[in-house]
Amino acid sequence: MIGRLAKAGAIGAMAGMIVMLGAGAAQAQLHGHGPDAWQVIDVAPDDVLNLRMGPGTRYPIIGEFAPDETGLVQVTCVPFMTYEQGMNLSPATRSQLDLPPRWCLMTSADSRRQGWVSAQFLAEDVTPADADNTPSTSDRSQVAVQLVERLYTLHELAVRGQALSPLEHPRARDFFFLDDVGLIVDHPAGADPLYDAQDFEITDFSVALKSELRGLITVEVTFRNFGRPQRVGFSLRSDTRQEGAPVRIMLIHHEDWNFPRDDR
Repeated sequence: MIGRLAKAGAIGAMAGMIVMLGAGAAQAQLHGHGPDAWQVIDVAPDDVLNLRMGPGTRYPIIGEFAPDETGLVQVTCVPFMTYEQGMNLSPATRSQLDLPPRWCLMTSADSRRQGWVSAQFLAEDVTPADADNTPSTSDRSQVAVQLVERLYTLHELAVRGQALSPLEHPRARDFFFLDDVGLIVDHPAGADPLYDAQDFEITDFSVALKSELRGLITVEVTFRNFGRPQRVGFSLRSDTRQEGAPVRIMLIHHEDWNFPRDDR
């Protein structure tokens, strides 16, 4: 799918999706895929951690993180491995594999800065979360939009084998209601639940807030697939079964069906 996106000239659209990756939660809780938030370490107080256009020092600098920056969100790393694989990889085994230095694509807590950084300067964010910092309506709406943007971005990276799929364990719970995770993971093969198609040539991709009423947030995704305009609706609200009641996706609405529950 990614190859077809690139051939279709949709690099700008994909770059926009990565630029707008959602952050929101700065709590450092461990799930199956690793910490929910990261912080900068081992950078001098009078220095910065450079953000680069690609995974290596040969790429241009496009931004920076402060030496004490927290709340960072990790999109993916290269060489790619799951969090558990990375934790279980001993220095001796790593040396035998002759792996190159690890670099990670990171985004700031406010989603305004993103780029590749050397993994040696990253660690789990252990700063205390502000328990009294309840998100406002506008903040919740922004979190919802960013969650949908991140869902599509990670879906694309997963197809390329560069990230864990948000439609599989253990990442599904980071995007969908806990009660529906089993339905999402066991979804039948067929039309892609994010694009409602089996073949893709995506252009003009856009994510926007449509409404928020009594806690129900509606986000609309529009794009063209092989030139044909398509519209996908997302219904989100707080999942009180998950710690902190984070905003999660309840339903994805397509023209003729819903995901993960099709109750028509």
